[in-house]
Amino acid sequence: MYFLTPNFLGELSMASYTFKVNNVSKTVTVADENMPLLWVLRDILGLTGTKYGCGIEKCFACTILIDGQPEHACVYNVSSAAGKNILTIEALEMGLNDPDLEKVKKVWIDHQVPQCGYCQCGMIMAVTGAVKAGHHGKEILPEIQNICVCGTYQRIREAISDSTVQL
Repeated sequence: MYFLTPNFLGELSMASYTFKVNNVSKTVTVADENMPLLWVLRDILGLTGTKYGCGIEKCFACTILIDGQPEHACVYNVSSAAGKNILTIEALEMGLNDPDLEKVKKVWIDHQVPQCGYCQCGMIMAVTGAVKAGHHGKEILPEIQNICVCGTYQRIREAISDSTVQL
């Protein structure tokens, strides 16, 4: 839950921000420009695939791509997202056919990576961001710092390192 802080007069001033989410233009009106993008995605736009894990940028369950770069939605302010392109895990079910995201999805399925699945959205988005940055296979591994409580790290490493699919 995100709490709003009134201005010095005790009023909430509203501001609107426009950005693209999964190639769809969205405008949101919020009372606080510092509201984390995570709450905008989940509570205002109803995109609940991006998960809340820690809220302090340590677990990376909230990883999304902003202009192709992995970012952590729990600390990324809505005002900073204005005018940007945001890609969330929901892009997979929307049929956006992002080739990098589709490659990562394929290796995740082929290696049966998820167990409980809570952290997987953030991991898939982090790996997709690394692929978009031009990294491949084992060179991606040091970049993935996401926490998985179920401990599926071995399957994650195998999926990323899979040479049959060019990540």
